[in-house]
Amino acid sequence: MKIALLGYGRMGKTIEELAIKRGHEICYKTSTAIDEEALKEADVAIDFSVPNAAFTNITMCFKLNIPVVSGTTGWLDNYDKAIEICHKSNGSFIYASNFSIGVNLFFKLNKTLAHLMANQQDYAVALKEIHHTKKLDAPSGTAITLAEHIIDATDNTKWHLNNQDSKDHTNSIGITAERTPDVPGTHTISYSSKIDTIEITHTAHTREGFALGAIIAAEWLKDKTGVFTMNDVLDSII
Repeated sequence: MKIALLGYGRMGKTIEELAIKRGHEICYKTSTAIDEEALKEADVAIDFSVPNAAFTNITMCFKLNIPVVSGTTGWLDNYDKAIEICHKSNGSFIYASNFSIGVNLFFKLNKTLAHLMANQQDYAVALKEIHHTKKLDAPSGTAITLAEHIIDATDNTKWHLNNQDSKDHTNSIGITAERTPDVPGTHTISYSSKIDTIEITHTAHTREGFALGAIIAAEWLKDKTGVFTMNDVLDSII
């Protein structure tokens, strides 16, 4: 499979290394404006760029009928528009805030715990995420996904970033975002009462889990049409 890498930072380089080990070819890689002729050679594109480039990268792939997997966060104000363009173009797309298989299993665990805690009024829920200092967005897309899953199952209606001014935190999940050098990603959900605390945590030790998951998603997406999620991918492998 010929893969185009749209965004060739640390994640792109890790994807390149693992993709080659899995027998794929990296036919194009860029961290700048896309060369359409070069991109046309790809069977699938993987986008780990930056927030202000992601929408352009993704919709360019739709235009060229190239399936695209995106793990870039911080651009989701344009997500609905991208989906509309995908459908009109008969394109192929998977977006995930985190492609790690372990994190996606953690998402399922978070949903289950949220349903169990929904009627436990003595417990207050909170999220904490820690990432490397070069991460541009806060909170992380993974933390937002976790919060949204909890909102779906409980009386909470929104989330807020701790240490930022807000007029009303009623029914809002507080997210603490820390930036520490060389931390790939740690996410903790806690439910605390006066009596005890229940916590679940996912700790990434390297970036390889994120990269491998993106490659597996790209392998799965090739030759398909439509908008999919990592749940669709997971259902085929677990």
